[in-house]
Amino acid sequence: MSTLPRNPRRATFALALGLTLTALGVGATGAMAGSSSKAVYTLTNGAAGNAVQVFDRARDGSLTPDGTFDTGGDGTGAGLGNQGALALKHRRLFAVNAGSDSISAFKVKKGGLRLVDTVGSGGEQPISLTVHRRLLYVLNAGGVANIKGFKISRHGDLSRLAGSKRPLSAPAPGPAQVSFDPKGRTLVVTEKDTNLIDTYKVNRHTGRASGPNPQTSVGMTPFGFAFDPRGRLIVSEAFGGAVDKSAVSSYELEGGTIDPITASAATTETAACWIVVTKDGRFTYTTNTGSASISGYRIGHGGELELLDPDGVTGSTGPMPIDMALTRGSRFLYSLNSGDGTISGFRVGADGSLTPVGGSGGLPAGATGLAAR
Repeated sequence: MSTLPRNPRRATFALALGLTLTALGVGATGAMAGSSSKAVYTLTNGAAGNAVQVFDRARDGSLTPDGTFDTGGDGTGAGLGNQGALALKHRRLFAVNAGSDSISAFKVKKGGLRLVDTVGSGGEQPISLTVHRRLLYVLNAGGVANIKGFKISRHGDLSRLAGSKRPLSAPAPGPAQVSFDPKGRTLVVTEKDTNLIDTYKVNRHTGRASGPNPQTSVGMTPFGFAFDPRGRLIVSEAFGGAVDKSAVSSYELEGGTIDPITASAATTETAACWIVVTKDGRFTYTTNTGSASISGYRIGHGGELELLDPDGVTGSTGPMPIDMALTRGSRFLYSLNSGDGTISGFRVGADGSLTPVGGSGGLPAGATGLAAR
């Protein structure tokens, strides 16, 4: 296992919407014993030592703090304007260390988390990562922005994939997220500052990405995104933080080309940024950072989007909600609220409605990323 020396860098990637993603309290502490097979994870992003904070999830969805586990790297202590700082796959959890240009791999155990590896990210200021089988790609937002691939060993160690580094559309386009499509054939990156969505074809034999293929977003400030089970792409659009102007769009993704299905379905709220899709593909939700709310949409058979609530408010959160996560079966939805250092919890109804359940508070400043099981 290799650990990089700490080298904090400036983090200036706020949303291009003029909102400062304030967040949440103090740096990491030593590990405590976690025990539940149902948990929620967030990243402290502490500049003097990054860590994963774990919350036990009760049967009713309520959360209890259950341990803090060092990543072996540093965060930035400030919001990253990103989605995907954590990636949870089966019994593996992966995290970015944006302040020390590294990524960390953990094994999820009954007693909590065990750090397996911390390696250089292949660029500056990693903010998002994605996993498909034993392949991981990370998005580096600083310096000359890029994506970089890694192989995951059967033990969870990470090794750089030679020849996998690819540029974005420009050196500093304000990227937000990288993710594989469900089949692992395409990588997608959103660029907030250029209003572009980049796609990369992934070689199924070597894992190397080719591209980018930059394409214009139908709405301004494309930010977070997720895929439905059929591989359709659903993207939030912050519209530069304009009051009550944010939206969500859906696209067909075929051969690296995106084709709009529903163009900019309005949330009626401000700064739609983070997004999730339920496991059955029936509903999608976006957090509205400027409105302290979540907007839900019904996803039609053809990928069409229909707002669940006429006023755009499917759920009310704490101030400045950012990241979201659904549990494995999509029974519960959680949002990370950067304005007051809390997590809001909701039970997801059969009709897509959201009913509040117990959350948690006292999160550290700059916390980023959310994952749940």
